[in-house]
Amino acid sequence: MTVPLVAFADALGSFVQPSNLLSVFVDGLAKAALYVMLAGGLTLIFGLMGVLNFAHGSLTMIGAYLGGLVMVTFVSGGSAATTILAFLVAVVVVFGGLAALGSVVEVGLIRRLYDRPPIYQILLTFGLTLVLDELARIVVQFYGIQPMTKWQAALGTKPAVIATQHSVGPLSVTGLALFEIAFGALTVAGIWAFLTRTRYGLVIRAGSEDAEMTQALGIDVRRVFTVVFALGTGLAGVAGVLLMWDANWGASVPLASHALLPAFVVVIVGGLGTFRGTVVAALVVGMTDAVTTWWFNHAIQFSGLPEMTIFLILVVVLVLRPQGLFGVEEVGGH
Repeated sequence: MTVPLVAFADALGSFVQPSNLLSVFVDGLAKAALYVMLAGGLTLIFGLMGVLNFAHGSLTMIGAYLGGLVMVTFVSGGSAATTILAFLVAVVVVFGGLAALGSVVEVGLIRRLYDRPPIYQILLTFGLTLVLDELARIVVQFYGIQPMTKWQAALGTKPAVIATQHSVGPLSVTGLALFEIAFGALTVAGIWAFLTRTRYGLVIRAGSEDAEMTQALGIDVRRVFTVVFALGTGLAGVAGVLLMWDANWGASVPLASHALLPAFVVVIVGGLGTFRGTVVAALVVGMTDAVTTWWFNHAIQFSGLPEMTIFLILVVVLVLRPQGLFGVEEVGGH
């Protein structure tokens, strides 16, 4: 859709105002935090193990509902501290529950397909996501839970310090955006420290690079892959808990597909086998999403602009650098 030149010039002049630039920058960081949360678990599974886990979005959706259930159970008109504590409890519960589910899936299903072509993994995980989505839909419909009901409003209950706008000089930003940035930064630091500063992280990276040599050193590579899959699914659930609190996402069955697509875009753009690439790609995609969202809201009347731009980034990277920004030629230790 074309935009008159004068209107475009006015919008550009408004966009370059320091307050708007700062607002878009903070919004981009918040979106990047969400994207890195979504893609973090997929990076461990898809990047380090070479497993095409199409059920990642469904696990995120389950994490959103489970986190919402914990929040609704423990939060009932409590203080801000109580709400934050309940959110952290939800994070722990969801991470543990989804990690346990991931362990069962890896041992019972995924492990049998390591020596087969990737199409088997695609079909299995795609079938798994259909099963999980339909089970979630059955539960949601049985209990009459709809995305826009009072239950959904309770699900998004946030203390005033997070839900309201805050002014810092010329910048106006929601507390939720700052919370998402802080939570995403802590997640990135935690994953990076685990992979690079712990013995088990070293074992995981060694197993993904050369499974035979790692096995020859007396390390149970199968157990390593089980732990990686459990961590990846646990992180997917934690991402769902954070998305549950965001009004732009919320908890719903379609969240499974809505979360899966940007997660794969971030992992592919960053490059397989590198967590650093995932973080950089999340920043690129998040900033692009924030900029295009601002233009959609202020100048260009095209609702699909942010999504179109994100996938345009994917297309450009695949054409110019198929292995991604920081990718390696081969990943997966099996």
